[in-house]
Amino acid sequence: MHAVVLHEFGPAENLSYETVPDPEPGPGQVRIVVRAAGAHFIETVLRAGAAGELAPPLPELPSIFGGEVAGVVDSVGSGVGEEWLGRSVVTAHGSPGGYAELAVADVEALHAVPGSLGFEAAVAMVVTGTTTMGLLDIAEIAPDDVVLVTSAAGGVGRLVVQYAHELGATVVGAAGGPAKVAAVRKLGSGGGAEVVGVDYDEDGWGDEVRARIGGRRVSVVLDGVGGEKAAAAFALLGDGGRFVSIGAASQVEFVPGDEVLKARDITYVNALMQLIERPEDRPDHERRALAAAAAGRLTPAVQSFPLSHAAEAHAAMERRETTGKVVFVP
Repeated sequence: MHAVVLHEFGPAENLSYETVPDPEPGPGQVRIVVRAAGAHFIETVLRAGAAGELAPPLPELPSIFGGEVAGVVDSVGSGVGEEWLGRSVVTAHGSPGGYAELAVADVEALHAVPGSLGFEAAVAMVVTGTTTMGLLDIAEIAPDDVVLVTSAAGGVGRLVVQYAHELGATVVGAAGGPAKVAAVRKLGSGGGAEVVGVDYDEDGWGDEVRARIGGRRVSVVLDGVGGEKAAAAFALLGDGGRFVSIGAASQVEFVPGDEVLKARDITYVNALMQLIERPEDRPDHERRALAAAAAGRLTPAVQSFPLSHAAEAHAAMERRETTGKVVFVP
């Protein structure tokens, strides 16, 4: 089969599209002909060899990145019924990695792809959507909230904006650059209140937020960026509000001081850490995410690349030129 293999940590061009042996399913496993595979920004960090507190451990090399795959079962291992053959499935636990034409996975980790959902959307929801479901449970957004979402044009950010808008909350989506801001604003085109889009690469974006929400104060921040942009979002948060950290794409963590939080009665939550500490909740979040997409309540944004162009996709992610979930199609 063809796969994208990393032999040496470094720039995007180190990702090599090459031929490797086909994987075989072991006991309790199936083999999947991959129709779509998800990519994450954190994988660009790992590919570069930049391990640290905010990144998972570096993989052993050579490595095939990825894990979330959607496709069709073409082979089963011992202990797995042949009724699985030909089924359309999605999983967050593909092996040796999703950047490949074939992957194996434990049958217990599979979900059926709903008939109304395409492979690319399914693979976007099985991790990005799953994370979103967990974050929304933690954030407890209500219709009377004013919600500020950073990285609002990203995979998780767009889903959070859609959810909060459908709920009836006032939503401000902050993203970088005119094209991404325009994409965020379109998320409010389906009825209800306008989704306010602002460019947080522009100076004074905080003043624009204040002007656009008409004197109200932000009551909930969901931040996936960290660093200076998170600090600016925190400054917009009203007393008694909630700051929910959902990642740090900038690789700079933002944690407000306890004295400031206490003085302003602000609740700070590291939501990703809470999700990591409760893996038993993940299967339910996966089912809910796929069901929400199949029902049309949440629509993931997908930017597809041929699997052979994985290096190009990694470079585009690093330049912040992608929008939504990056998906590879063999």
